[in-house]
Amino acid sequence: MSDTIYPQESVYNFLLKKKTPISKPPRYVSKFRPAVVQEKKLNKDLKRTMGPARVELPPPEKYLIKHSKEPKLPDSEYPRKDRMRTAQKPRVPARTDKPLMGIHTNRNFVKTVECGVPKKPQPISVDTCKGHKQPLENSGLVPKYIKKKDFGEIPEYLRQRREEERRAQEEYEDFVREQREQAAKERLSDEEREAILEGLKKNRDTLLHEYQGLSLVTDTLSKKARKQHLEEAMDELEKEIDLLQRFKTCFIVD
Repeated sequence: MSDTIYPQESVYNFLLKKKTPISKPPRYVSKFRPAVVQEKKLNKDLKRTMGPARVELPPPEKYLIKHSKEPKLPDSEYPRKDRMRTAQKPRVPARTDKPLMGIHTNRNFVKTVECGVPKKPQPISVDTCKGHKQPLENSGLVPKYIKKKDFGEIPEYLRQRREEERRAQEEYEDFVREQREQAAKERLSDEEREAILEGLKKNRDTLLHEYQGLSLVTDTLSKKARKQHLEEAMDELEKEIDLLQRFKTCFIVD
């Protein structure tokens, strides 16, 4: 029956259809297959191990002895007994041995032992809990520098620097004094200075007496202005009095 497509509701759709067999292409076989099979048969089990095909085994008479493969030291020129004897101390004399006779000496061993000075132990310092120690002299605990001859004295370079600073200050003061003397026309004598100082003090006392006589209640503008004026005048007089008392040399300038 042909593969005609009928409508969906056609009766012919229920008829059995013949299945066409699928034809596969022949399997691929290499033309070198017989040569590969023959080569594999020829080389089979050739040198299966990493070593030679046959290993010669030792005969039963040459069996492996214990410690035979351990390295051995070369033989020394001296036997072991002689080496041990030279490293050891001389043997203790036996009871039957006779002491050496006829040896005389002038040394007094008793006096030497009694008068010998014992060796003083070296002072050390332990600085850790595990016992690490070092000489006490290198630990910084021994006062070395205070025992020097020049300890506590001013170094020479500091003395020179202070002397230069003092000389420069004196030169500056002399220069300022000369400038003031040149700029000033007249110098106040001690009597005039004392007279001016006494006059300033009298004026201050007068203003203070007047200030103390003011009313305690400053409820008007005139009272406040009068009090402020007296305070400013007294402050000015205090500054001038302090200036004359601090400087004994005064000059009169324009």
